[in-house]
Amino acid sequence: QVQLVESGGGLVQAGGSLRLSCAASGRTFSNDAMGWFRQVPGKGREFVAAISRGVGSTSYADSVKGRFTISRDNAKNTVYLQMNSLKPEDTAVYYCAAALVAGGRWTYDYNYWGQGTQVTVSS
Repeated sequence: QVQLVESGGGLVQAGGSLRLSCAASGRTFSNDAMGWFRQVPGKGREFVAAISRGVGSTSYADSVKGRFTISRDNAKNTVYLQMNSLKPEDTAVYYCAAALVAGGRWTYDYNYWGQGTQVTVSS
C-alpha cells in the first residue's frame, strides 16, 4: 500500500522560510516523479513544483519560481519543498503526490496523494 506523509507545515511570518517533507512508502520511490500542489478553501488544487525520476529535473509554478526549491533523497524515500521568502498568498494546504509514469502540472498526472499539511503565512 502506497503512503505519502507530509510534514513541516506551520505558521510563519511573511519573509520567513519553511521546509516541507514528504515521506513515501509502499513502492520503489526512485521510480516515481513527485510533485507538490497546494489548495485554499473554495479553489482547486494548484501546481507548485515537480521533480522527475532519474536525473531529477525540476519545474515550478511562476508564482514560486526563485523562492521554492523541490528536491528528493531517494535513499530516504523523501521529497522536500524548501520555501523561502514566504508571502501571505502562499497560505494553503500543501500536498505531495507521486506519479507512476511522468509527473506534470496537472492533478491527473499523479496517482497517489498525501493527506496535506497546512502552511499559514502571516503578514
